[in-house]
Amino acid sequence: MSRSPKNPLRPLVEEEREQLMDWSRGRALAASPVARAKAVLAVADGRSYTDAAREAGRRSGDAVAALVARFNVEGLAAVVPRHGGGHPQHYSPVERERILTEARRLPDREQEGTATWSLSTLQRALRRNGLPHISTYTIRRVLVDAGLSWQKHRSWCDTGTAQRPQKKEGKIVVVTVTDPDTEAKKNSSKRLTAKVASMD
Repeated sequence: MSRSPKNPLRPLVEEEREQLMDWSRGRALAASPVARAKAVLAVADGRSYTDAAREAGRRSGDAVAALVARFNVEGLAAVVPRHGGGHPQHYSPVERERILTEARRLPDREQEGTATWSLSTLQRALRRNGLPHISTYTIRRVLVDAGLSWQKHRSWCDTGTAQRPQKKEGKIVVVTVTDPDTEAKKNSSKRLTAKVASMD
């Protein structure tokens, strides 16, 4: 006979249950939040921690107990993985915006020695302008998080936009075309993290 848990799961709010069910079925999400959502739902449905661990494809009932304790305090944020190691993020939103502003600026050929930004030339420019310890890894993460991607012609541009040659009035002009479904096509785990962060 199993013991009653020391820290039982609090009753779920309807929105929490719906979100957990959505995450538990998520095929595009990482395995960790899916398993955690399944475990919390199983406990909410009255299963023991050991049974909930099995249903979620895990072995440890103790891990489910720890998850339930976190869920009681943090809510849905307990399901989303935390920072998994490595250096903590040192740059504020203002500094991130500086990185993006610099990346969107056309480089001065004489000053920067390039016509298009690479990560290393962008790093040199940012180090001269007030971010002396910034790495190319951090620059790349900020650009990718902002929805920018590296293009064949060695430049960063907004994801979902492209420049296409079109014929207008007998002349060929280059126009910028935007994909209206860009946001819908973005990685669902990114949406998951943003959604949980907005609920905090």
